[in-house]
Amino acid sequence: MQKAVVIIPARYNSSRFPGKPLATLKGKTLIQNVYDQASSASRIDSVIVATDDSRIFDTVKKFGGSVLMTSPDHSCGTDRIAEVARDLECDIVVNVQGDEPFIRPEMIDDTVQLLHEDEAASISTLAVRIDNEDEIVNPNVVKVVSDDRGYALYFSRSPIPYFREEWKDLQSITLQQEKTVLFKHIGVYGYRKESLLNFTAMEKKWLEEMEKLEQLRALAAGMKIKVKETAFNTFGIDTIEDLRKAEEWQSISL
Repeated sequence: MQKAVVIIPARYNSSRFPGKPLATLKGKTLIQNVYDQASSASRIDSVIVATDDSRIFDTVKKFGGSVLMTSPDHSCGTDRIAEVARDLECDIVVNVQGDEPFIRPEMIDDTVQLLHEDEAASISTLAVRIDNEDEIVNPNVVKVVSDDRGYALYFSRSPIPYFREEWKDLQSITLQQEKTVLFKHIGVYGYRKESLLNFTAMEKKWLEEMEKLEQLRALAAGMKIKVKETAFNTFGIDTIEDLRKAEEWQSISL
C-alpha cells in the first residue's frame, strides 16, 4: 500500500482574519480541530502542520501534534506543503486547509483511495451537489464540471454548466431538482508526491490568474484531476463572522 500523509498549511498573517489558526472553536483552536479530524482518517500514515509562525508551531507542539517550520516567502499553501513533502518518504500527499474544521476523515480517505484506484490521475479532489441557489452565483463558491470518467473538465467561480433553457439570464438562475445539477468543489486535494512537486514548479498561466484558482494551472498543463462526489459538505473559516457561524455547525458536524 502506498504511504499517504496529510500536510496542513497554516499561516498566521491572514489579511481578513489574522491569527485564524489559533482562534478557538468549542474550546479547541481551529488548527487542532483540523488536525484531530485528519488524524482520524484510516488511510493516512501521518499528519503534519506546515507553518511559518512560531506561535502556531508552539500551539501544535503543545497539543501533541507534528509540525514543521517552513519559509515565510510562500504565496500559497500548496507551495508550503510542497516544501515539507520534498523531504518526506511518501507516495501521496493530501492538502487539508487549516481553516476547515469540519473536514471529515472519510473525505480525506476518499482522496487517497481515488489515487490508489486510478493510476492515470495525478490529483484527486471532491465535489458536493449544490442545494442552495445562492451558492450558484456566489463567486466564493467554486463550481466544477467533470467528464464521464470523473476527470475535471473545468473549475470556475461562475455558474457551470450554464443551463440555457432553464436560465434565460443570470437573474433567472434557480435550482430545479434533477434539471439543474451543479457541483461545488470541496478544496481538499490528494497529490502523488511527484505530481505535487511538478505542479508547484510550473509557471502560473492566464486561466489561473483570471479566475484565481490554482487548480486551473494543473488542467492547463494536462494533468488529470479525478473528482468524486461526496455526501459531505464543509464550512471554511475565512472571517470572524464565519467563526460565529461555525459554532452553529459544530453541534451537527463534528
